[in-house]
Amino acid sequence: MTGLHTEFEHADESPGLLLWQVTNRWQAAIRAALAPFDLTHVQFVLLASLTWLTGRSGGDPVTQRDLADQAATDPMMTSQVLRALEQKGLLERRDHPTDRRAKSLVATETGAALVNRAVVAVEACDQEFFAPLGETTPRFTDSLRRLRDRD
Repeated sequence: MTGLHTEFEHADESPGLLLWQVTNRWQAAIRAALAPFDLTHVQFVLLASLTWLTGRSGGDPVTQRDLADQAATDPMMTSQVLRALEQKGLLERRDHPTDRRAKSLVATETGAALVNRAVVAVEACDQEFFAPLGETTPRFTDSLRRLRDRD
């Protein structure tokens, strides 16, 4: 017998396929929103996360591990993206004040200004993209958090 042997009668019943399709559309919209800033999506997420963490750190240094944990990114990929951001002059790696093995990360003035302009475009993109959810948006984001945070 040919064909796909699946539990679903229709492809639109598969939550995984739907998530894949929606994610692809959302990522395309985000890429378009970030294009004027010359940032990839992962560059934006890491620079925004660094800027956010720095603002809430109380002066404590932000390490690459802190950043990868906050952004939920692979540490090796994080390191590669950070190098690209450093080459663009958007962040600096500095000696960590208490751990000789670690570096602290700091967004440059240029990096912080750029990411603060870009976040406006990203949040507008999100607002437009998720607008069809209307009043169910909080329930949707709660569901996403439950999926993200499960063991």
